Amino acid sequence: MALKNIDPTTTIAWKKLNEHFLEIQEKHLINFFKDHPNRATDFTIDFEDFFFDYSKNRLNQEVLDLLTELTEEVALPNAIASYFNGDIINSTEQRAVLHTALRSNSEVPLWVDGKNIRLEIAAALKQMESLTNDVVSGKWKGATGKAITDIVNIGIGGSHLGPQMVVTALQEYSNHLNTHFISNVDGDHLESVLAKLNRETTLFVIVSKTFSTQETLSNATSAKEWFLKSATKKDIAKHFIAVSTNTKAVTAFGVAPKNILPMWDWVGGRFSLWSPVGITISLSLGFEHFKQLLAGANEMDEHFKSTPFNKNIPVLMALIGIWYTNFFDCETELVLTYAQALENLVPYLQQASMESNGKSVDRAGKKIGYQTGSILWGGIGTNVQHSFMQLVHQGTKLIPADFIGFKESCSGRKDQHKKLMANYQGQITALAFGKSIQDAHLELKFQGKVNQISELLPYKVFEGNKPSNSLIIKKRTPESIGKLIALYEHKIFTQGIIWNIYSFDQFGVELGKELANTYLNQ
Repeated sequence: MALKNIDPTTTIAWKKLNEHFLEIQEKHLINFFKDHPNRATDFTIDFEDFFFDYSKNRLNQEVLDLLTELTEEVALPNAIASYFNGDIINSTEQRAVLHTALRSNSEVPLWVDGKNIRLEIAAALKQMESLTNDVVSGKWKGATGKAITDIVNIGIGGSHLGPQMVVTALQEYSNHLNTHFISNVDGDHLESVLAKLNRETTLFVIVSKTFSTQETLSNATSAKEWFLKSATKKDIAKHFIAVSTNTKAVTAFGVAPKNILPMWDWVGGRFSLWSPVGITISLSLGFEHFKQLLAGANEMDEHFKSTPFNKNIPVLMALIGIWYTNFFDCETELVLTYAQALENLVPYLQQASMESNGKSVDRAGKKIGYQTGSILWGGIGTNVQHSFMQLVHQGTKLIPADFIGFKESCSGRKDQHKKLMANYQGQITALAFGKSIQDAHLELKFQGKVNQISELLPYKVFEGNKPSNSLIIKKRTPESIGKLIALYEHKIFTQGIIWNIYSFDQFGVELGKELANTYLNQ
């Protein structure tokens, strides 16, 4: 069943939202809380080890009700069913979108092009498990009989950002293998990675669906040339594996057929870390931890599929984003992660979100007259508090933010974790409620700056009323990281449905590639 073509701005709910926006657009969060005494508890959701607080947003129950009405008018429930059932929702490329099937524990057959893909997924997982166990245990030997010590992932886009993000996010769960990532076609970076490696104990993982991506193929070829300086062509089979659909090209490169893992058209690159593209994750963390990652994502899938929209975290995050993008005219959204290990989450989400929903043509092929997508950016707390947060607090732009933090640390350093999370809460509170002119006046007085009050007072006032979502996760584990990634995937999907666009193609990345080849030939 194809996705319906519904311009959201023509719906009754959208028109009502416009009217209500005019009534409350200037209302301060302080007054939202005064008018709704139980807001701090009513506007929160407990889901397993996730606690989601959306109370510090510039909206009330009426806005939430109208946004929920909007989901019905744009047929979101039907779209979710099509998403999980394997319907051709990537219509421009005539493909299903089934990365969710990669982490499903269902045994009900799921048919794509006459094949039950659950059997293919199970076979691929077994191949990943066997390969991972052989390498991690030392059973896999290099050409000179030595065990593997280093893994080098060579890919770009989804073949790089997802695996790198997960490996970094779960570094406490890593094994003895050293993991490296090469993506950019920058020879200097390639050389800096190769300089750290021992040819006898390095395993390269080449990830490319077509085995024709310029950056990946260039880096893979250079890596092979480096390897062959002290090895023979037959040794390539013991030091290179690949994830691709182009088995002919991969075999010609020198990879043994048994060491080629599959990719499928029904998995988009930016959602592919759950597939054999995640072999580097499995190698770095161990296959059991990779399975836990899948299980966590599946739990969020079930929450998204079955939970009423007013208690559905990904749907609510999507709707809140629509509210700011399309009614407040916000152009950016901020993601702040209070865990250094999540340093690669924002680059990953930038691709997932902006490559998916950065579209200006609707599902009828017509130019869109409303905003879609948003510029996603962010960083790591507390570092960001000493850089760009000044603009968020006292600048002229309204920038909604997502704060992601963890109740427990992985290291057990409780004192430092308390300081980290105190900063997390402090930033959220300061953004929402600010500092009044009265409080600023009193502060200057206590600081002994009575003679400077009139001069300094304007600079010391924080107007607040800056919105944010707060997500507290119990602990950083493979399962919780799987849930977190899936949460954003479903947020992105929901917004694409509401904006009446196709989220799963990416023609916008092609023109630059074509021109690069033209200039290269010249």
